[in-house]
Amino acid sequence: MWSSLPLGERLRAELGRPRKVRRLVSSPRSRVWRAELAGTQVVVKQLVDSPGADDRFAREAAALSLAARRAGRTGRPVVPALLGADPAARMLVLERVADRAPGPDWQVDYATALAGLHASAPADLDDLAGTAPATDIPAWTGPTGRDLGCFLALARTLDVPAPPGARAEAEALLARLSAVPVRHALLHGDPCPGNDLHTADGVRFVDFEQSSLGPGAVEFAYLRIGFPTCWCSTAAPAAVLAEAEAAYRAAWRAATGTEAPTPADLADACAGWLLRGDALVPKAQRGTADQLARMQHADWTWGNATARRRVLHRLRAVAALADADTALPVFGRFCATLATRARTAWPTAGPLPSERP
Repeated sequence: MWSSLPLGERLRAELGRPRKVRRLVSSPRSRVWRAELAGTQVVVKQLVDSPGADDRFAREAAALSLAARRAGRTGRPVVPALLGADPAARMLVLERVADRAPGPDWQVDYATALAGLHASAPADLDDLAGTAPATDIPAWTGPTGRDLGCFLALARTLDVPAPPGARAEAEALLARLSAVPVRHALLHGDPCPGNDLHTADGVRFVDFEQSSLGPGAVEFAYLRIGFPTCWCSTAAPAAVLAEAEAAYRAAWRAATGTEAPTPADLADACAGWLLRGDALVPKAQRGTADQLARMQHADWTWGNATARRRVLHRLRAVAALADADTALPVFGRFCATLATRARTAWPTAGPLPSERP
């Protein structure tokens, strides 16, 4: 029955009476349906009453609108088309895209689309002054001094005190990550496996409730650091990772005419994710405890990997990137020592899975 989908009068007048309605599985923060409106296959998403729901709705609607502008310029969309919105009901009507199972080297298509999404933000944000995308998408925020303190405390419990210079490099890292980027990117906020729909003409991203404007490197780093905000944490084989990162750089260059984040930028981004203990638990648990301190006494599983497996992978990723050509050479060696010590202290912490579930 169409009444099972609470579509308001205005949207029904604009888009048609719902038919073939089917409720889909979704997060506790939303309700999602599949339906047909005037012969068009759609997905309808409604954010339920909860703290911050209005803000999340505004972010998602604005990000979808901003990303759609790229499709108009290039002809290759990176999000489903937004067909209608009802802010009072916090409801979005999106085109339903025909997705399929990702291929074995899915990271390459993912990276290409991610670069296109990031490039959706204009070079000059003043072009958006006074418009919804400018006011409804907040600035990205990086790790804090508290995050760094918790990380250094973890190192001490592993009997690896920070060597001279490591803390100073990390503090300078915090300042770089909090600086206004030369060019803003439209950040998804949670570009995880499952939020990427693989279609015949490329990947389209969904679920923009945590979108922001910030440095593209912090999400470009997901491929290398193991998808830090995601239940599904994977580590791509080296050859696939190199191909995916090259695809991101090529797509960003083609879309913007500028160079993509450098290896030094990528090292900074990965180190930033390493410091964030909250990137070891689901969103509902973030901000509730010092997760790095908790990990000293117990391991836990989130999705397909444990906290210690995630941290060990991140330590190794930063150690491999943060060399003399970056601003983090001492911190990189510190992470290499920590990884060796952690592997001994956590004998069951094996590598991350190479394949997504």
